[in-house]
Amino acid sequence: MVQAKTWILTKHFDGFPKDSDFELKVEELPAPKDGEVLLEAVFLSVDPYMRPFSRVRMNEGDVMIGTQVAKVIQSNNPAFPVGSHVVGRCGWRSHTVCDGMGLVPIMPEWPQDVSLSLALGAIGMPGLTALYGIEEILGLQKGETLLVNAAAGAVGSVVGQIAKIKGCKVVGSAGTDAKVAFLKELGFDEAFNYKTVGSMEEALKKASPGGYDCFFENVGGLSSSVALQQMKNFGRIAVCGAISTYNDSTPQTGPFPHLTMIFKQLKMEGFMQSRWEHKNPESLKRLMGWLKEGKLQCREHITKGFEKMPAAFMGILRGENVGKAIVAV
Repeated sequence: MVQAKTWILTKHFDGFPKDSDFELKVEELPAPKDGEVLLEAVFLSVDPYMRPFSRVRMNEGDVMIGTQVAKVIQSNNPAFPVGSHVVGRCGWRSHTVCDGMGLVPIMPEWPQDVSLSLALGAIGMPGLTALYGIEEILGLQKGETLLVNAAAGAVGSVVGQIAKIKGCKVVGSAGTDAKVAFLKELGFDEAFNYKTVGSMEEALKKASPGGYDCFFENVGGLSSSVALQQMKNFGRIAVCGAISTYNDSTPQTGPFPHLTMIFKQLKMEGFMQSRWEHKNPESLKRLMGWLKEGKLQCREHITKGFEKMPAAFMGILRGENVGKAIVAV
């Protein structure tokens, strides 16, 4: 018998998450049956989406949702041999018994000198989100100007780099001077700290006086309304996230963007990367190719210890991470 540690959502979040909203439990797992495997978590992902999704996809008492890179330590399923690694939506669990449904093997050509944790970051869901937002939603073209907020995060940092690969001007906003320095290292043309600029409007105008063709939206709230006013006519907006609103107990109100969208004839579309899941194998190979060519840099914010899952999760909601936040078991 294997003991699994799990993090339970004891109470739906009310405002910003608290330690008391989580409980660490231990459960005995049965031996895997025919067709089943026993997984051991190696790396776990903490992501902003967990905050709003927990409300609509979870009940109190459920294991927290989430994705992990896990090692197969027992197998009665020939598709997943012992010692192989998979990406799975196992939640916040140290060990899992499952039938293999939904597990994605790590690509066989994964380089030995590249950490498997990147399968939760730039060569995983956040990288795919960046790629599909740029190509499927925005249709970003060479020579265009792109604005991305939360630009030093797991998705935003990849968005900016893919836009540079495509020959675009990239402007990024972030919440600390260290993050702005990181964006400059990545090759962003312009970057600014939205918390210290006197005027968001003036910062956006200075960074790109001619406006913006495309906007990759991760933040929502008031700052996004300001950004929409700097869009060019027929500009396109990909709505990926709204992290500034996730912990609100009372919904934010206005200003409302409708007149700006009408006058500028803007196109805004929300999306989730799962819409293009059929493209993932090819897309992951493209992302890995850029990494191996040195065109895609990956910064990780690693927290060690399964017991620190809640702290790592709350940390990303405070903006403590630069790049992808990962918990290493």
